Amino acid sequence: MRVSVAMPVYNAGPYLREAIESMLDQTLREFEFIIIDDGSTDESRAIIEDYAQRDGRIRMISRPNRGITPTRNEALGLAQGECVAVMDADDVSLPDRLALQAAYLDAHPECLAVGGRILIVDAEGWPIREACTHEAHEDIDRFHMQGQGGALAHPASMFRREAALAIGGYREAFAAGEDLDLFLRFAERGKLANVPQRVLKYRQHSRSVSHARADVTRRCTEAVLRDAYARRNLPEPGDSLLQVDEAPLSLAAQHLKWAWWALDAGHVATARKHACRALFREPFRVGSWRAAFCAWRGR
Repeated sequence: MRVSVAMPVYNAGPYLREAIESMLDQTLREFEFIIIDDGSTDESRAIIEDYAQRDGRIRMISRPNRGITPTRNEALGLAQGECVAVMDADDVSLPDRLALQAAYLDAHPECLAVGGRILIVDAEGWPIREACTHEAHEDIDRFHMQGQGGALAHPASMFRREAALAIGGYREAFAAGEDLDLFLRFAERGKLANVPQRVLKYRQHSRSVSHARADVTRRCTEAVLRDAYARRNLPEPGDSLLQVDEAPLSLAAQHLKWAWWALDAGHVATARKHACRALFREPFRVGSWRAAFCAWRGR
């Protein structure tokens, strides 16, 4: 089998149907779709069962909660495809994603993992901005070594299964930074790349792991980077060179961030929505009023 798709699910009910359908509607039709329900307490299991009964490509596993990293390793161990495409339960894959990435890996045997451009969207699917625009291995790896996100999006990636198994898969010691750790170790054995096309809508919301556990993610990212510098026999940079946020953002600050991102990208309606939400949550913050003024002015 050419491709296995691996998707862990934990209480993803509001977004799960759209995520599953986006994968089932791929132009590359032949693949296995491994969906592991990691002990969800909402309607996620019922939703997965509904689709599994209607589409034989879905392999469903449901069991008590173990956490995201063990679940990713479980899916990797179950996969039968030469390549594994990562999918998160709150994102949306665009129709040509699997075909584009499989073709790229076929044409570039030195490449171990490939992503693509992503459109960051909010909880309701409104566009915020595009990311992952760097295509060359050197650029992607440099950004990773600085702790910067947006170089190669894990939920938009496809990688060679044997290469992942050869390096031990995801390391549970770096949970919440396991994706960056995986890509850094891939980069020490082969190449990373992004296709120039957009392949995924990457959903940002307050319940996502990157926001709900921002402080844990920061600490894990720092540990992953220090381990990579030591492994590559490079002098460890000062803290100022590790581009990791010092503290998690408040919800108002997160809305403010999305508002500015959207405005810079020309998505004025999205900018206005999030500027208003920031203003509602922190009406006495000068930055909230400034963002609201700029958003309603359109620049």
